[in-house]
Amino acid sequence: MEDGWARFVFAYLNPDVAAEWGPKIFEGAVITIELGLATIAAGLFFGMALAVLRASAPRWVGRVIVAFVDVFRAWPPLVVIIVLFYAFPYVDLPMGAFTATWLALSLVLAAFAEEIWWAGLQSVPKGQWEAARSTGLSHLQALVWVAVPQAVRMTIPPLVNRTIAIVKGTALGSVVALPEILGQATSASSLAGNPTPLTLAALAYLAIFLPVVILGRWIETRFAWKR
Repeated sequence: MEDGWARFVFAYLNPDVAAEWGPKIFEGAVITIELGLATIAAGLFFGMALAVLRASAPRWVGRVIVAFVDVFRAWPPLVVIIVLFYAFPYVDLPMGAFTATWLALSLVLAAFAEEIWWAGLQSVPKGQWEAARSTGLSHLQALVWVAVPQAVRMTIPPLVNRTIAIVKGTALGSVVALPEILGQATSASSLAGNPTPLTLAALAYLAIFLPVVILGRWIETRFAWKR
């Protein structure tokens, strides 16, 4: 039993390997955090903008938005990353690994966020719109000042869950050699001939995303409609 535990520690919790490659994992964690925050900011903003545009623009614009949303909800994020990174240079639009991963995840998040926010806008009672218009507000003003705040509150739970699920896709950046946590850990594990860097990567992901999950649960509770 002791020999088995010693072999496990040597393989997955080797202190020498951890000390040597820990700084690289930390560098990857910084990139993962930067990528995650950039994805959340761009994806949620773009998704909200599309939902508002769909609710206020002519019908043909709404159809274009629906087509965009359906395509990016259907595509796996990994496929989008690969297309942006490997295919776009052929049309003179080369992208770095960080940019391709960020743009891919942001577009996917925006597609899901738009659909969630659109459902929230549609769930606002018709009487709220009529009351807002009766006070002299234009359709756009009623949308921004009356409908959107109610829709945001109603869509917090699904939006938080979807955002967390997509942002965890930062690990997909390792496919295009982005030196985030998984990329650094995979490279370090190969060079060290020991899987300890992968253990460090798992702990790093836990340290980053567990607080996000807890924060998401708190936000859901804080902004949920009282029953």
